[in-house]
Amino acid sequence: MAEADFAGSTAHIIDWVGKERPSQAMLVTECSMASNVADAHPEVEFLGPCNMCPHMKKITLQKVLWSLHSMTGQVEVEPDIAAPARRAVQRMIDLSRWLAA
Repeated sequence: MAEADFAGSTAHIIDWVGKERPSQAMLVTECSMASNVADAHPEVEFLGPCNMCPHMKKITLQKVLWSLHSMTGQVEVEPDIAAPARRAVQRMIDLSRWLAA
């Protein structure tokens, strides 16, 4: 990552490509994420591998719903990682409530 021009979330990568407007960019990410960036900027030639994440496709809405109903499938996250993630989720909840009002 130290050698990269930019590293970030899919949304941040889409924004960065939109601002910088490179003719070519290399993405090293999960395939569906690479597709999202490429779809947002068809004028850019994207190079590099996409990596199929064997775990990402295992998460489905049905499995999330089942886990919430049964309160099983506990995931433990370190507090220093959980705190910013909790803030992000809370902001999404707050925004959805604000938009619904």
